[in-house]
Amino acid sequence: MRTVEVVVPRLGESVIEATIIRWLKNEGEQVAAEDALVEIATDKVDSEIVSTASGRLSKKLFNEGDVVAVGKVFALIETEGEAGPAVPDEAAAEPQLSSGKAKAARPVTETAQNIDGTNDSHEDVIPSTRYYSPLVRSIAQQEGLSFKELDSIPGSGKDSRLTKQDILDYIARRQSGTSQAQPVLPTAIKPEPVIPVFTKGDDRIIEMDRVRQLIANHMVRSLQTSPHVTSFIEVDMSRITGWREKNKEPFQKKYGEKLTFTPIFIEAIAKAVRDYPMVNVSVDGTKIIVHSKVNVGMAVALPSGNLIVPVVGDSGSRNLLGITRAVNDLANRARNNKLVPDEISGGTISLTNLGSFGTLMGTPIINQPQTAIIAVGAIKKRPVVIESEEGDMIAIRPVMICSITFDHRVIDGALGGQFLSRFAQYLEQFDNTQTI
Repeated sequence: MRTVEVVVPRLGESVIEATIIRWLKNEGEQVAAEDALVEIATDKVDSEIVSTASGRLSKKLFNEGDVVAVGKVFALIETEGEAGPAVPDEAAAEPQLSSGKAKAARPVTETAQNIDGTNDSHEDVIPSTRYYSPLVRSIAQQEGLSFKELDSIPGSGKDSRLTKQDILDYIARRQSGTSQAQPVLPTAIKPEPVIPVFTKGDDRIIEMDRVRQLIANHMVRSLQTSPHVTSFIEVDMSRITGWREKNKEPFQKKYGEKLTFTPIFIEAIAKAVRDYPMVNVSVDGTKIIVHSKVNVGMAVALPSGNLIVPVVGDSGSRNLLGITRAVNDLANRARNNKLVPDEISGGTISLTNLGSFGTLMGTPIINQPQTAIIAVGAIKKRPVVIESEEGDMIAIRPVMICSITFDHRVIDGALGGQFLSRFAQYLEQFDNTQTI
């Protein structure tokens, strides 16, 4: 018999770990190559990991709910053939578990030790059961942080886990001399909320699902990371609504797809970014990363009530037909949970269409690490003042209110306003003679 190790594969850009949601095979069960073994979840998307060989699932190295690093062995399969490497012993195969689970990692009592393995003899002996991701450990090793110091940093991740941003913020405060680390409360002991919540007998209490918890943490982190500013503008949508009304049925017959407003908005965003590239940026400490491509994330509401943001990559190099096909494909697969991790990664600027729900305007939260998000409201017919050579007149026009929420650390009001005005100009000057 030969033992095959099954590892967590690369799951997309910036994804370094995954949570095991559900095992699809039991120990001792026969599996075929490409059979789905386990359902996993990341902060990007849910997916399945398949078997790399045919044989018998001899051992599960992790339980449901455990966090597993990318590249880590999570299952062993016995196959027919010559004997291979010995099965890892218990110490080598022991999973790294996040704190707060029913089956936690073994408590380790040790002298406060740096991540590189060196000891600081002047520090006290401490117990440490806290989980640190490989990325956090790597950063800690580079900065010379001890386990004791890591344990003192409050974590904002699930079960109070320490995230990359937590440790980077701590390092920045330490270098500036303002570091005030506080002991991390065990996950079983949670602080009382500042404002107490009262319930009555007929109130319903609903536990957040995993996706809603991720969204909540991401939104709070975004507001903590960057100062948000929002600007608004009105757009005359006469050209676009008339063109769409004329072309939507022929487009449906020709391509079998709906012609929505979203591709037009994305095209206008890409054109406006070409004119104002400093809106299409991210912040890395004191560095500004100016992205070479315009990857527009579009917010999609899911049947579950949650939200996901697939990305139309390199929107600036696509024509309107290419954007339309990408938008329809991503939206359909998002609603059916068929997206792959790379399709919701790498966005550089976002769009949210509030108008599909009848909302006139909004102030969306930035999707970090991006620095801008555009919101479009409902298109409503209203009386507006039209300027002409014969004088001003009042006419009925389909009008839409747009907004841009931007990161004031790197985008000032002037730049944000200029970008929004240019976006509106591209919409109002839309070529309504084109075919698609």
